[in-house]
Amino acid sequence: MIVLGIDPGTAALGWGVIDRTGATLRLVDVGCLETSSELGLPDRLLAIHRFLTELIARHKPDLVAVERLFFSRNAQTAFAVGQARGVVLLAAAEAGRIIREATPNEVKMAVTGSGSADKVQVGRMVAVVLGLPEVPRPDDAADALAVAIWAANSERSDGLEAPGAPVMDRAAVAPMTRSESSYDRAVREALARDRKAASRS
Repeated sequence: MIVLGIDPGTAALGWGVIDRTGATLRLVDVGCLETSSELGLPDRLLAIHRFLTELIARHKPDLVAVERLFFSRNAQTAFAVGQARGVVLLAAAEAGRIIREATPNEVKMAVTGSGSADKVQVGRMVAVVLGLPEVPRPDDAADALAVAIWAANSERSDGLEAPGAPVMDRAAVAPMTRSESSYDRAVREALARDRKAASRS
């Protein structure tokens, strides 16, 4: 299953493509589209749409995953993200792709085990899960890969919930879990290493 993850923005739009075979995740492509500040908003949105159309045609993802709009004290930033999200949803719908959305906290929880993780922690866990020698740059690209990882581990190729994926019972204090997958194991081991390193410092 090929998954395209998007971290939306009008100035910088992060994107990451991963392949899931069984419980194994592999990086396919990653990057960040930056639009010129000299362009007006309509031209920026047009550039994003054209780029996404080409990206989807090139990689033919089974899923397009994008972060939901989250509350921001900066209204201008929230509007910009919302406009970019609209273009992402349009491009994916035009290509007939399945669309999945998650809040930033849901993505952080899925990748790091903590909904309050910072960008450094997210980037480090993205590298661990995908077996990369270093954290993808810039942060927008790493965030997009985190969104793709969340989607890949939440779905099977038939669109149903992946076996072994955590099941969140929102009425409970903690999520219910099934058998541990290799992804879950990688996250658990990386978190254990982080805690061990922190205790030494």
